[in-house]
Amino acid sequence: MLDTTTKRRIDTARDILVGKVPDPKSQVEQITIALIYKFMDDMDAESEELGGSRSFFANGFSKYSWAKLMHSGLGGHETLNLYAEAIAKMPENPGVPALFRSIFKNAFLPYRDPETLKSFLKIIDEFEYDHSERLGDAFEYLLSVLGSQGDAGQFRTPRHIIDFMVKVIDPKKHEKILDPACGTAGFLISSLKHILQQNRETPLTPSERETLALNIKGYDISPDMVRLSLVNLYLHGFNDPHIEEYDTLTSQDKWNEYADVILANPPFMSPKGGIKPHTRFTVQSKRSEVLFVDYMAEHLTPIGRAAIIVPEGIIFQSGKAYKELRKMLVENSLVAVISLPAGVFQPYSGVKTSILVLDKSLARQSKSIGFFKVEHDGFALGAQRRPIDKNDLPDVLSEIRQFMIALQKWHSAEDLSFEMGLAVAKERIAENGEYNLSGERYRENDYRHHAYPLVSLGDTTLFRIESGGTPRSDNEEYWGGNIPWATLVDLPANDFISQIYGTQRTITEKGLKESSAKMIPANSIIVSTRATIGRIAINRVAIATNQGFKNVVIEDASRAITEYVALCLTRLVPTMKNMATGGTFSELSKSKFAELQIPLPPLEIQKEIVAEIESYQKEIDGAQKMIEKNEDAIKTTIARVWAQNESSTEE
Repeated sequence: MLDTTTKRRIDTARDILVGKVPDPKSQVEQITIALIYKFMDDMDAESEELGGSRSFFANGFSKYSWAKLMHSGLGGHETLNLYAEAIAKMPENPGVPALFRSIFKNAFLPYRDPETLKSFLKIIDEFEYDHSERLGDAFEYLLSVLGSQGDAGQFRTPRHIIDFMVKVIDPKKHEKILDPACGTAGFLISSLKHILQQNRETPLTPSERETLALNIKGYDISPDMVRLSLVNLYLHGFNDPHIEEYDTLTSQDKWNEYADVILANPPFMSPKGGIKPHTRFTVQSKRSEVLFVDYMAEHLTPIGRAAIIVPEGIIFQSGKAYKELRKMLVENSLVAVISLPAGVFQPYSGVKTSILVLDKSLARQSKSIGFFKVEHDGFALGAQRRPIDKNDLPDVLSEIRQFMIALQKWHSAEDLSFEMGLAVAKERIAENGEYNLSGERYRENDYRHHAYPLVSLGDTTLFRIESGGTPRSDNEEYWGGNIPWATLVDLPANDFISQIYGTQRTITEKGLKESSAKMIPANSIIVSTRATIGRIAINRVAIATNQGFKNVVIEDASRAITEYVALCLTRLVPTMKNMATGGTFSELSKSKFAELQIPLPPLEIQKEIVAEIESYQKEIDGAQKMIEKNEDAIKTTIARVWAQNESSTEE
């Protein structure tokens, strides 16, 4: 456990830096460099006390020792210059081990304020080096500030989720363990702790510990993450950690290296234009999440196991690469899918994720795949992530172990009853060629063949219907404000579902207040219900509308998602037109609009349907762009012929 004094020191160090170094990652780097600097001096002092000599700060580097830096009576600017020079020259110090030289590689002081440095070094001076778990926990706490999303879609995995995944895979002391996108090495440290705990009655021999240290490896594309991983592993007892700067997706240097255990939370996002991978992947794709899963599945030994956090696209996206990847997994390595709640990565992201559990040996003989669902992970799913009593992880872990045992004994587990999951035959998963890995589909049956309950738009527990309004046109105080006000011109007639990010006209607060218009929160559905009935849009910003719309606000986001409801309403456009009344301009009343009903499957099925339709829309958009490109080419060719003819005539 992290003691309060150490936590206070780390918080104080960050508070000192925040004015000069606002980026959390840079703060962590500066604290990391300073701590290692201080620890090397502590180890030199300990060596002298035991009758040895200094090695880190010896010969020409003795002038940089921490003790001289802190206690030599140097002025502020002199201290700043000495410290900046020291960290820049540390990679050249022959007395520093290669590990520490790599930590100081490209290190620099990003500010030139002597007072800030003086306060910062004073708090670092309060830390003392030891190899205890306390210091490792302190560094883990420091790394927790890196939870926010990076440029490549990286999210720091919560410790309890890491530990859960490690328990599911159960790495052994003789196995090679890899994280090919290791970040700060959380999975590798948890694996070490798990193995030591499993062997506590018969502790590992020095030889076994040495082998274990050699077998635990990590890669990361970011040199900053490599530096942090090296420090983290060192502070957890790895004297010679094996973390390398390596691009897993574009380099082939380590393609022929395999692991018995792979644990990872790879980046979810792909850069603009996609990844440009080499050609040895089984699945051809430019999506980073597809390539990482492919890489890990292919780089397990024949008895290898893996647990991988993946975004929902891997689970049910209908793109060719996604389907090919799922087919390969189902046929060769996948044994279970664990659905995690959407708030696991809060407060940094509400992204929905799952865990793929691979076991090459077990998958070859098993006839079914397990689907397990975690609804509560022991923490509230809001931004604060406060501890709560509800925690499904222990029960899910127990059921997964029962499921694995059943596969080993009978090659199938479909006859077993699970509270937190179910077993589904591989044949059923493969039957339509989609290889869908959404457990909800199999719990509730395929949405294409299942009748879901109908709910009306008038169900006030689920929806709120708001009509629009128009301020008086003769009052200038009502118009030209900062409130977007939608009219029919903001919904193009030929779009399937429009996306509104702004409107052609705006109104003022006074205009809103003194008319029947209402503010509609972002991500609601607005539907044209007068004259041109059935144009549908999702407002991506808060807006007001005129009286020609009925607006559907979703009140319970745990039961319905905006995109699904909007898609369902497109099917009801003919019904709306038939229900409308009136002379010159037909109109659908609010009471009639509230009678409209839509089928409501579980939330996961809604997401799956939306993802499938969006993939079709992308194909349509791509085809449309190709049509436009070819039309332009035709026009250009014809114009060239005319231009050549005119040129010949002039001659």
